[in-house]
Order: sequence, then structure tokens, then C-alpha cells
Amino acid sequence: MNPANELKAWQQKAQAQTELLLERFLPSEKQVPHTLHEAMRYVTLGGGKRLRPLLVLAASELGDADQNAVEQAMAAIEMVHVYSLVHDDMPAMDNDSLRRGKPTCHVKYDEATALLVGDALQTQAFDVLSRPTGLPAERQIAMLSTLAKASGSLGMAGGQAIDLANVGKAMNQAQLEQMHSLKTGALIRTAVVLGALACLDLDSDDVRTLDNYAAKLGLAFQVIDDVLDCEADTATLGKTAGKDSDNDKPTYVKLMGLQAARAYAETLRLVRLRYRHGVSSALDLLDAERSSYAADSALLASSLTRLENMADLYKALGGGLKRETVSQPAAQQ
Repeated sequence: MNPANELKAWQQKAQAQTELLLERFLPSEKQVPHTLHEAMRYVTLGGGKRLRPLLVLAASELGDADQNAVEQAMAAIEMVHVYSLVHDDMPAMDNDSLRRGKPTCHVKYDEATALLVGDALQTQAFDVLSRPTGLPAERQIAMLSTLAKASGSLGMAGGQAIDLANVGKAMNQAQLEQMHSLKTGALIRTAVVLGALACLDLDSDDVRTLDNYAAKLGLAFQVIDDVLDCEADTATLGKTAGKDSDNDKPTYVKLMGLQAARAYAETLRLVRLRYRHGVSSALDLLDAERSSYAADSALLASSLTRLENMADLYKALGGGLKRETVSQPAAQQ
């Protein structure tokens, strides 16, 4: 199987696994309150790329992972992500009517139900992540703390607050990147860190290296997302196209212009190696998710392979995990 097909097969298997985990960890609609549980399952199941749980899984493949911890982290981080989408789509924020190709929660049900769905998904996430695993207590507490911080005022919620406060205002690139490092990047970084924390044989240096990589990954995703909002159609996106522009929200396209934003996204993707030697297959899969996201809109298609892109971006951050690398001759700069 060629690398592209192998990565696609892994992605599909991991997405199916995520769906089964969410089915298992979400309350049944047969339980009271029926409508709330039905709505929680409506917004969570059967849609989305499952990027964040896939990043958890890929990072966990770098070490000897506790499978219960990995599965619980995969489900928990997707629940947090979905709760943020439900609230983001509400009239008080983006007022969107379409998400993942179907009516948003407040449209399908009502605003009060949507608010409660988001609240319930957030608390369900931490309930799931706190369930017993084979990890030491301090590791599991670190996972809980990491997700909590990434979701709160110093992470995703804080980024959303900055976004809302700057509608119709000019932001420079540093301010925009700070906003997106919180709004989008924090949860992407956390996905990678959770996967690493599930591996007792990965130490703090390994986790730090992966966190640095994931910070760049999150930035790349946001730039791509801003370009997609301008260039892709509603059917392709599964959400209303052009919404950021219509709402006069701060984006990379607004700051730089469309062509410059596309070039910046490409630069983030194609950062050259300082040196070239082995990189693990699990890290290849981390980058493949970003590449797949971009490829769906054909915005960042190029002659470079996904594996080369992964190596470029990751190695530029300072090298690989010491326990996974294979010595090879240094490449040209």
C-alpha cells in the first residue's frame, strides 16, 4: 500500500473508532431528559473530520499507551470541541444555521436546548476523562488539567472572547495569532499532549517537543480555515461559506488578502528541514490530518508528499523524539 492510501486507511479506521467511542460514552436518548440526550447525540455523532481525537490517537502511537486513557481522551476532546461549535453557532455568537452539513442545534431544537447541550457535553467530557485507567493518578490529573486549561479563559473560551471583541476592528498579525493560538490552537495542542500523556514511557521532554509541534499545526489549520471560508462553497465546508467575511470578523484573509493568506498557509506547511533524519510513522499521521483537511479543498495541493511535509514542519521545530528517531545522513539545508 502506498503512503497516501495507508494514511487514508488509518484515518478512516480512526474515525470509525471515534464514532464508536462517542456512541459508548454519550448518554442514551432513552434516559431522562430524553430531548437533551437526543440533542447531544445529534450534534456529536455522524459528522466531522474528528481531527482532535485522531491527533490524540496518533500521538499515543509514539509510546506504550494505556488504551483506556487514549480512548477516554479521544472522546472527551471531541465532546469539548462539539460543545464549542454548538455555542459558537448560536445567535449570540456566529448565528449560523448549518454545521457538518445539517441544521445547527439551536435551529433543529431551540436556543435553550443548544445552550444546555453545550453545557452537558463539556461536563460529560470531564466525567469521561476522569474514569479509571491504568495510569498513575498524577498523569491522569495532568490530562484533566491540560484539557481544562485549554478549554477555559486562557484557552478556547478566551480566544472566542477576543474574537467577539474584535468584530469590525483591525488586528495585526501578532494579535491575530495570539487570538487563534487560544481559540483554535489550544485544543489542537491539547489533543497531541493528551496522547503523549497517555504513554508512561514518554517523558516531559518528549511531551514538550510534541507540544511545540502542535502549536505550529494549530496555526496552520486556522490559516487554512480562513482561506476555506473565502474559497470553498457551503456544500464542501458543511457550514455556511463566507460567514467570517459577512460578520466582519478578524481573519488572515482580511489581514493579508487572499493570495497572501494562501502563501502563508503554504509556508507553514513547507518549512524546510534544518537537517533530515528519521521521523516516526505516528508523527507522519499527525501531519496527514492537516494535509487531508487542506486537500479537501485542493488549496494546498503540491508535488511534495505528506510525509515530506510532516518531516519539514516537525524537524524545523528542533528535531524528533529521541526514542523514535533513526540515524540517517544529514540532508541538505
